[in-house]
Amino acid sequence: MSVKHFDHVTVCVRELAAARRFFALLGFEEDKAVVIAGEPFAAYMGVDGIEAEHVTLVLPDASLRLEIQLLHYRHPEPASDPERARLDRLGFNHICFAVDDIEAMIAHLRANGIEVRGELKDFHDRQLFFLTGPEGITVELAQWS
Repeated sequence: MSVKHFDHVTVCVRELAAARRFFALLGFEEDKAVVIAGEPFAAYMGVDGIEAEHVTLVLPDASLRLEIQLLHYRHPEPASDPERARLDRLGFNHICFAVDDIEAMIAHLRANGIEVRGELKDFHDRQLFFLTGPEGITVELAQWS
């Protein structure tokens, strides 16, 4: 018994349209959009009175299905984490996506107003670059040698 593969990551956002746009620039496409509310979601999520837009984005050319799920709370007001962009804090750190041409992708993202952080870095047989994603989360791109 073991994990088979990565399935999804969920990003809670205040600006749903901006998050959709960011991930679309990376190649993700919308698969589903629903509202989750009441039971059994409140019990499952541990959030009383939950009402949220839940948008599933998929990477259509991935060899295994890869999802980004966006969660936009209508109720309750989501808790903010002012330290979310810090890479020296405990817990979730960042998510990284492999790309074929990192320099072209960086140019594409910059041209569309996406904040890039730092410089291209060579590390362990790949080139890496950090971006600021929705709600200030850290997203990394990697191009393997």
